Amino acid sequence: MLKIGDLKLKSRLILAPMAGISDLPFRLLCRKFGAELAFVEMINARSIGHKSRRTRSMLSTSTKDKPLGIQLLGSEEPYIRKALQVLKEYRFDILDFNAACPAKKVVRRGEGASLMKDPKKLSKLLKLVVKGTKAPVTVKIRSGWDKDSVNAREVALYAEDAGVAGVFVHGRTKVQGYGGSVDYKSIKEVKKALKVPVIASGDIFSAALINKMFDETGADAVAVARGALGNPWIFQDRKPDKKEVIQIMTEHLNSCVDFYGEKRGVIIWRKFFGWYTKGFRKVRPLREKSSRAKTSDEMLDIIREAA
Repeated sequence: MLKIGDLKLKSRLILAPMAGISDLPFRLLCRKFGAELAFVEMINARSIGHKSRRTRSMLSTSTKDKPLGIQLLGSEEPYIRKALQVLKEYRFDILDFNAACPAKKVVRRGEGASLMKDPKKLSKLLKLVVKGTKAPVTVKIRSGWDKDSVNAREVALYAEDAGVAGVFVHGRTKVQGYGGSVDYKSIKEVKKALKVPVIASGDIFSAALINKMFDETGADAVAVARGALGNPWIFQDRKPDKKEVIQIMTEHLNSCVDFYGEKRGVIIWRKFFGWYTKGFRKVRPLREKSSRAKTSDEMLDIIREAA
């Protein structure tokens, strides 16, 4: 059993937050296959404070969507305080603070992975978050800023001292982004140094790579991100046949249409067609057609053709 603060989990596989992906239909689908804890996509503290329609949609949940995590992005105390006040209106089970996002626009604002360069500032922000919510607080970090400043262990110790209940570690530097090799050693060093649970991430695309991550790092859990795209079966350690893939594609499309309405639901789901059909033969023309589909019936016809 994995214990993060007062949250007890039977599964050691966690569905990570992914921008533009981790909506309610996707989370519920992955939960069906065994993802016990799932996160909404990363939300900027400024956006929460403005209570925009998009932010409210991102925070939409249901009774089946439990336990639920929210990931907060920010670097300015006033906005973080306001965001924490707004989040009191929502029910969630864990709050993660992002110090790992490598996107240029995020780093340029001093948010995400840029905080790896200032562990003391990150610690101060984490103390603010821990004080401002009743839920267990975790932090997502990277191995470092670049290959010459791998400081995950130091940053994690500052975070633990700030009162976090767990640390997520992506085994790449900010400069690497999502390319290059995962640094298992840096995650292992974090695990050895901390008393709180350590959740590892990076290249979790198969059961073999999940096992490798556990074996090489000693992590308490693994966060699955891109490995779940078109592959919710990763949480069950099995490969589906083509018939089941088609069935789940259809189910996922229908749930998107039910949640967003037909026009927006189809547009949002289009990108999933390519992920689900990875490995299918002669599928390129259908991928091109799927990128132009506008109605649910059009997309369902394309899915049937893929079968």
